[in-house]
Amino acid sequence: MIDVARRSRATEAFFGRRKGKALRGQQAEKLEVLLPRYLVDLSAPAPQPLNDLFPVPTERLRLEIGFGGGEHLIHRALEQPATGFIGVEPFVNSMQKLLARVDETGARNLRVYNDDATQLLDWLPDGCLDQIDLLYPDPWPKKKHWKRRFVSQVNLSRFHRVLKPGALFCFASDIDTYVNWTLQHCHAHGGFEWTARNAADWLTPYEGWPSTRYEAKARREGRSSAYLTFERV
Repeated sequence: MIDVARRSRATEAFFGRRKGKALRGQQAEKLEVLLPRYLVDLSAPAPQPLNDLFPVPTERLRLEIGFGGGEHLIHRALEQPATGFIGVEPFVNSMQKLLARVDETGARNLRVYNDDATQLLDWLPDGCLDQIDLLYPDPWPKKKHWKRRFVSQVNLSRFHRVLKPGALFCFASDIDTYVNWTLQHCHAHGGFEWTARNAADWLTPYEGWPSTRYEAKARREGRSSAYLTFERV
């Protein structure tokens, strides 16, 4: 399964920014110190159990793909100290911002990966995660770019492999076409059941949800958000 997935990536490509404004001297120095401390090393086999990635005991494991400013990820890590969190973000400036907050708060139940999320997904063992969060991913709004969206049949199969039976895939977006796209792709995949029973289930933010800068921007521009939850079957 992993070998097939890795070969299939030859036809895939990473789309997204890796660098923004140059980090100031102190920021760059701190990132150089902190990143190796928290970085998941894909050159070594995944530990068995995967919980051994963390220096503290963990009962659940959760992955956030594209954590942006890191507001949600650090909030959840502090809120749920018994859960081990892995955050993926290739954008250097976002990684620096998150790790500065991790250092400041002393959170020890968090690890990061700073490259293509599909590489990490293919490295993870089968059935190891309790939840995957994909929150406000790049919507690629032009129809000709929809194929770049992270939600695809290939990536849903990756999710399905690494999630435990009954585990959750949570998706949030303020872009209607991407919300519909995700519903259609999950239905077509067949390995995920949408848990909503009424409109409030997908219009109401997740419990304990901290507003993020992406969500604030959507509100300013007059867009509402959808919060989809799928159960791995």
